Formats: sequence, structure tokens, C-alpha cells
Amino acid sequence: MTPQRHAVDYPRFLLRMALLSFEGTWRFYVWMTVLSAIALVGANAWAHQLAEGMALTGMTDHVSWGLYIANFTFGVGLAAGAVMMVIPAYLYDDHEMHDVVILGELLAIAAIVVCLLFIVVDMGRPDRFWHILPGVGRFNWPVSMLTWDVLVLNGYLLINLHIAGYLIYTRYLGERPAKRWYLPFVFLSIAWAISIHSVTAFLYAGLGGRPFWNSALLAPRFIASAFVSGPAFVILLLQLVRSTTTFKIGEGPIRTLSSVFRVTILVNLFMFGSEVFTELYSGGAHSASAKYLFVGLHGKTALVPWIWSALALNLASALFAHAPWPEGRRLAMLNLACVAAFAGVWIEKGMGLIIPGFVPSTLHEVVEYVPSAVEWKITAGIWAVGLMVLTLAIKLALPVLSGEVRARGAAGE
Repeated sequence: MTPQRHAVDYPRFLLRMALLSFEGTWRFYVWMTVLSAIALVGANAWAHQLAEGMALTGMTDHVSWGLYIANFTFGVGLAAGAVMMVIPAYLYDDHEMHDVVILGELLAIAAIVVCLLFIVVDMGRPDRFWHILPGVGRFNWPVSMLTWDVLVLNGYLLINLHIAGYLIYTRYLGERPAKRWYLPFVFLSIAWAISIHSVTAFLYAGLGGRPFWNSALLAPRFIASAFVSGPAFVILLLQLVRSTTTFKIGEGPIRTLSSVFRVTILVNLFMFGSEVFTELYSGGAHSASAKYLFVGLHGKTALVPWIWSALALNLASALFAHAPWPEGRRLAMLNLACVAAFAGVWIEKGMGLIIPGFVPSTLHEVVEYVPSAVEWKITAGIWAVGLMVLTLAIKLALPVLSGEVRARGAAGE
């Protein structure tokens, strides 16, 4: 097909996708209405935060990162974990995974959108974001780890947008995608996925005044936990897509991701235990944050229920995933394991990692942090937006990939 034909069909493709995004069953309309309502509640709460300031949150001068950065950290891991569909599909040439790998790319896009939104709401003055724009503000690259984080997150978003967009558009035209236009980016996305979470870990571990994060194991822990939450979410997503759409998904991808999940949940628990042993057994002044997290400090115990809940969920997940269940119950218990692991990692990498890094403060004061109602509303709104992005992306991609939506004159049209 000629470049002129490509140029003519692209506006039609965008228009057709826009119209398709408004079509669906009653279940689609109910789902999107609920998510829209939650997103609007979050937007209203953010408007109040912008008008009245960060004083509406539970954050203080002592604990300056809270629920927003906790969710940002988890979201980066979810985006990185989506690459577990790309690795078997392209490095190990898993043909069944090839058919559904696009779902991993779309999940990565939605997760990065969520991450960027959490950064925006965490900025007291988001209109000042231009300070970190290369060539416009004071980017401080390559010295600042924050600038590296800006580059890898936005780069990962652009890479996945290119891969998903190119594959969907060529399928719409009825053409075979040219490997030179997407395969190098696929392999780049694998390395880039590792980098986005490693750089996030280095951002925390490089803060010398926060000994709770000063661990060489932090980046490997981040990667291990990402390879828990990512496959856990995708396993549930594949089953949901299979039960609610006509898109064919075999047992192979679920079986492959389940094998990965069973290994990584144990690796994550082992690394978690290693960190706990090092912090609590060796003692010393630098273990104060770990003591506050697990048993409380000077009568302050706000995070104790959080971390023990995370540990219980992760242990339960490992049990559900590895126990020899009867054939009829195996999938249900795997789903339960995925839900428990997803929630456990969300707590462990969020409230169990970010907050204790600030308690005690650098002045040795124990100032506790409890998220305010405004923070919970904004958080719920952002996750609702992320689910809306993922829902629409899947809804638009699957009819094209299955051949139901094609350009005029395309093969099969």
C-alpha cells in the first residue's frame, strides 16, 4: 500500500475509532458510567486541593510524600510488569502469547498514564511542571535522578504507544507489519521496562538522609514485585476479556504467566524477608524506621496494620498459588492468589515503603501520616481514569485485531 493511501486512511481510522469508542453493550455503558462518576469525584477533590493547598492532605513538612507517591511507585511496577507478556512472546517465540501480547502493551500505556497523573496531583503547583522540561526549565540531566525518571517514564510511554498504534493500524489496513518498524522497539521496551523501575528505586535509594531506602536490594525488590503485580493483573485481565468479548484467548498465555507468578511471588517474599532480617536483627539507629513500620515506635503504630496485612496477603497468595488444588478449583484459587498478591504488593510498595522512609524524620521526630479523605478521593479518581483508558484501548484494539473492523479495500473487508 502506498504512503499516499496511508495518509488518506489515517484520518478515517481515527474517526472510526472515535465512533467505536461510544458503542457497546449495556454492561460497557454501566462500567464507564461508574468509572466516570468516580473520576469526577476525584477531579472535584483535586480542584479543592488546588484552591486550598496541600494542607488538605495528610502530608506535612516531616512526611512530604504520601498516598500519591505510594501509588505512583506501585503504578510504575505495574507498567514494568506488563513486559512479562512481551518476553515470552518475542524472546522465546511463544505463538499463543503473540496473539495477546498487545494487551500487555495497552496495560503498560494505561499504567504510565496513572503514574503521570499521580505526579501531577502530588505537585502543589502543577503549572510549574515546565521546570523539568528539557531545554525550557532546569532539567539538571544527567546529575539528577529525577530527570532520569522523567526520561524513562515518558520514553516507555512513547515506545508502547508506537508499538501498539503501529500494530493496530497495520492490521486495520490489512497489511503485514514490517518488523523493522516495531521489532526493535519491542526489544527496547523489554530493557526499558527494567529501567523504569530500577531508576525509580535508585531515586529513593540515592537519598542519603533516608536510611530506610539506602539498600542495594531495593531495585531488585522493585523488579521482583513488578513481576508479581504485572502477571497477577494480566491473568485476571485475560480471563475477563475472554469471558466478555469474542476475542479468542487460549490457556497457553494464562499458563505461562501463572508459572512466572508462582516463582516471582516466592522471590519477592524472600527479598522482603532478607530486608526485614537485616533491618531488625542488626539493630542500630538506622533500624528505627523498620521498627516503626513493624511494631511501632514510641507508641505510634499507624503503619503496623498496613505492613502485617501486606505480609499476610503475600503469604496467602503464595499458599493459594502453590497448593495442590483439585482441577476444578485450581483456576479459582489462582485468581484468589492474584487478587491477594496484587493487594499485598500495593501495600508493601506503597504505604509500607514510602511512608516509613520519612518516620522518624531527619530531626528524629516521630510524626505519623494518615491519608486524608481528599487524598483517597483523588487516588480513586486517578485509578478510575486508568481503568477507563485501559477499557477503551482494549475495546478499540480487539475488533481490529480480530478482523471485525478493517479499512475499505483491505484484505478480508
